Amino acid sequence: MNYDITAIINGYAQGYFLMADEDETLGWYSSRDRTLIPLDNRFRYPKSLQRVLNQERFTTAINRDFKAVVAGCANRETTWISPQLEQLYWELYQHGWAYSFETWQGDELAGGILGIVIGGAFIGESMFYRIPDGSKVAMVKLVEKLRERQFVLFDAQMMNPHLERFGAYRISDEEYQPLLMKALQRNCSLDQFG
Repeated sequence: MNYDITAIINGYAQGYFLMADEDETLGWYSSRDRTLIPLDNRFRYPKSLQRVLNQERFTTAINRDFKAVVAGCANRETTWISPQLEQLYWELYQHGWAYSFETWQGDELAGGILGIVIGGAFIGESMFYRIPDGSKVAMVKLVEKLRERQFVLFDAQMMNPHLERFGAYRISDEEYQPLLMKALQRNCSLDQFG
């Protein structure tokens, strides 16, 4: 199935996001409030994670195994990532919009974060881990990379206790929209060497 990639990106650029419902029908959703991962000094993580980072047990990569990250994100008891949405992410990846930010332990994929990049906005769709701390290290290293590339926004969409530990915070849609517009005017790149 071929998707209208321009229409999909336009939807995300207006603050909507795609999810599959229980019968796997894809639909656009919005929220009265959004969860952001701070890209400034409000970003934090547990001290125990600093030890893991110091040990350098993981290496990071961008798009080394995009399909495996999508599959890892979808592989849970209840998931909003249907096979149709997996295919859509693949097409977005092929057109340069979707990215996987990965941690590796040797040749084993440890964890990853799936997201869509539009201008200076990284819209986090999902994350997973196979090796403990894999996704946490991915989060820290991704924030470092987004800062380095001068991104404006790391949208995590919905709050959960895991994200809260990293300083994630909620803002209203009224606050979110101008921030998104500012991010869309940036020309940032998450390409490995971009």
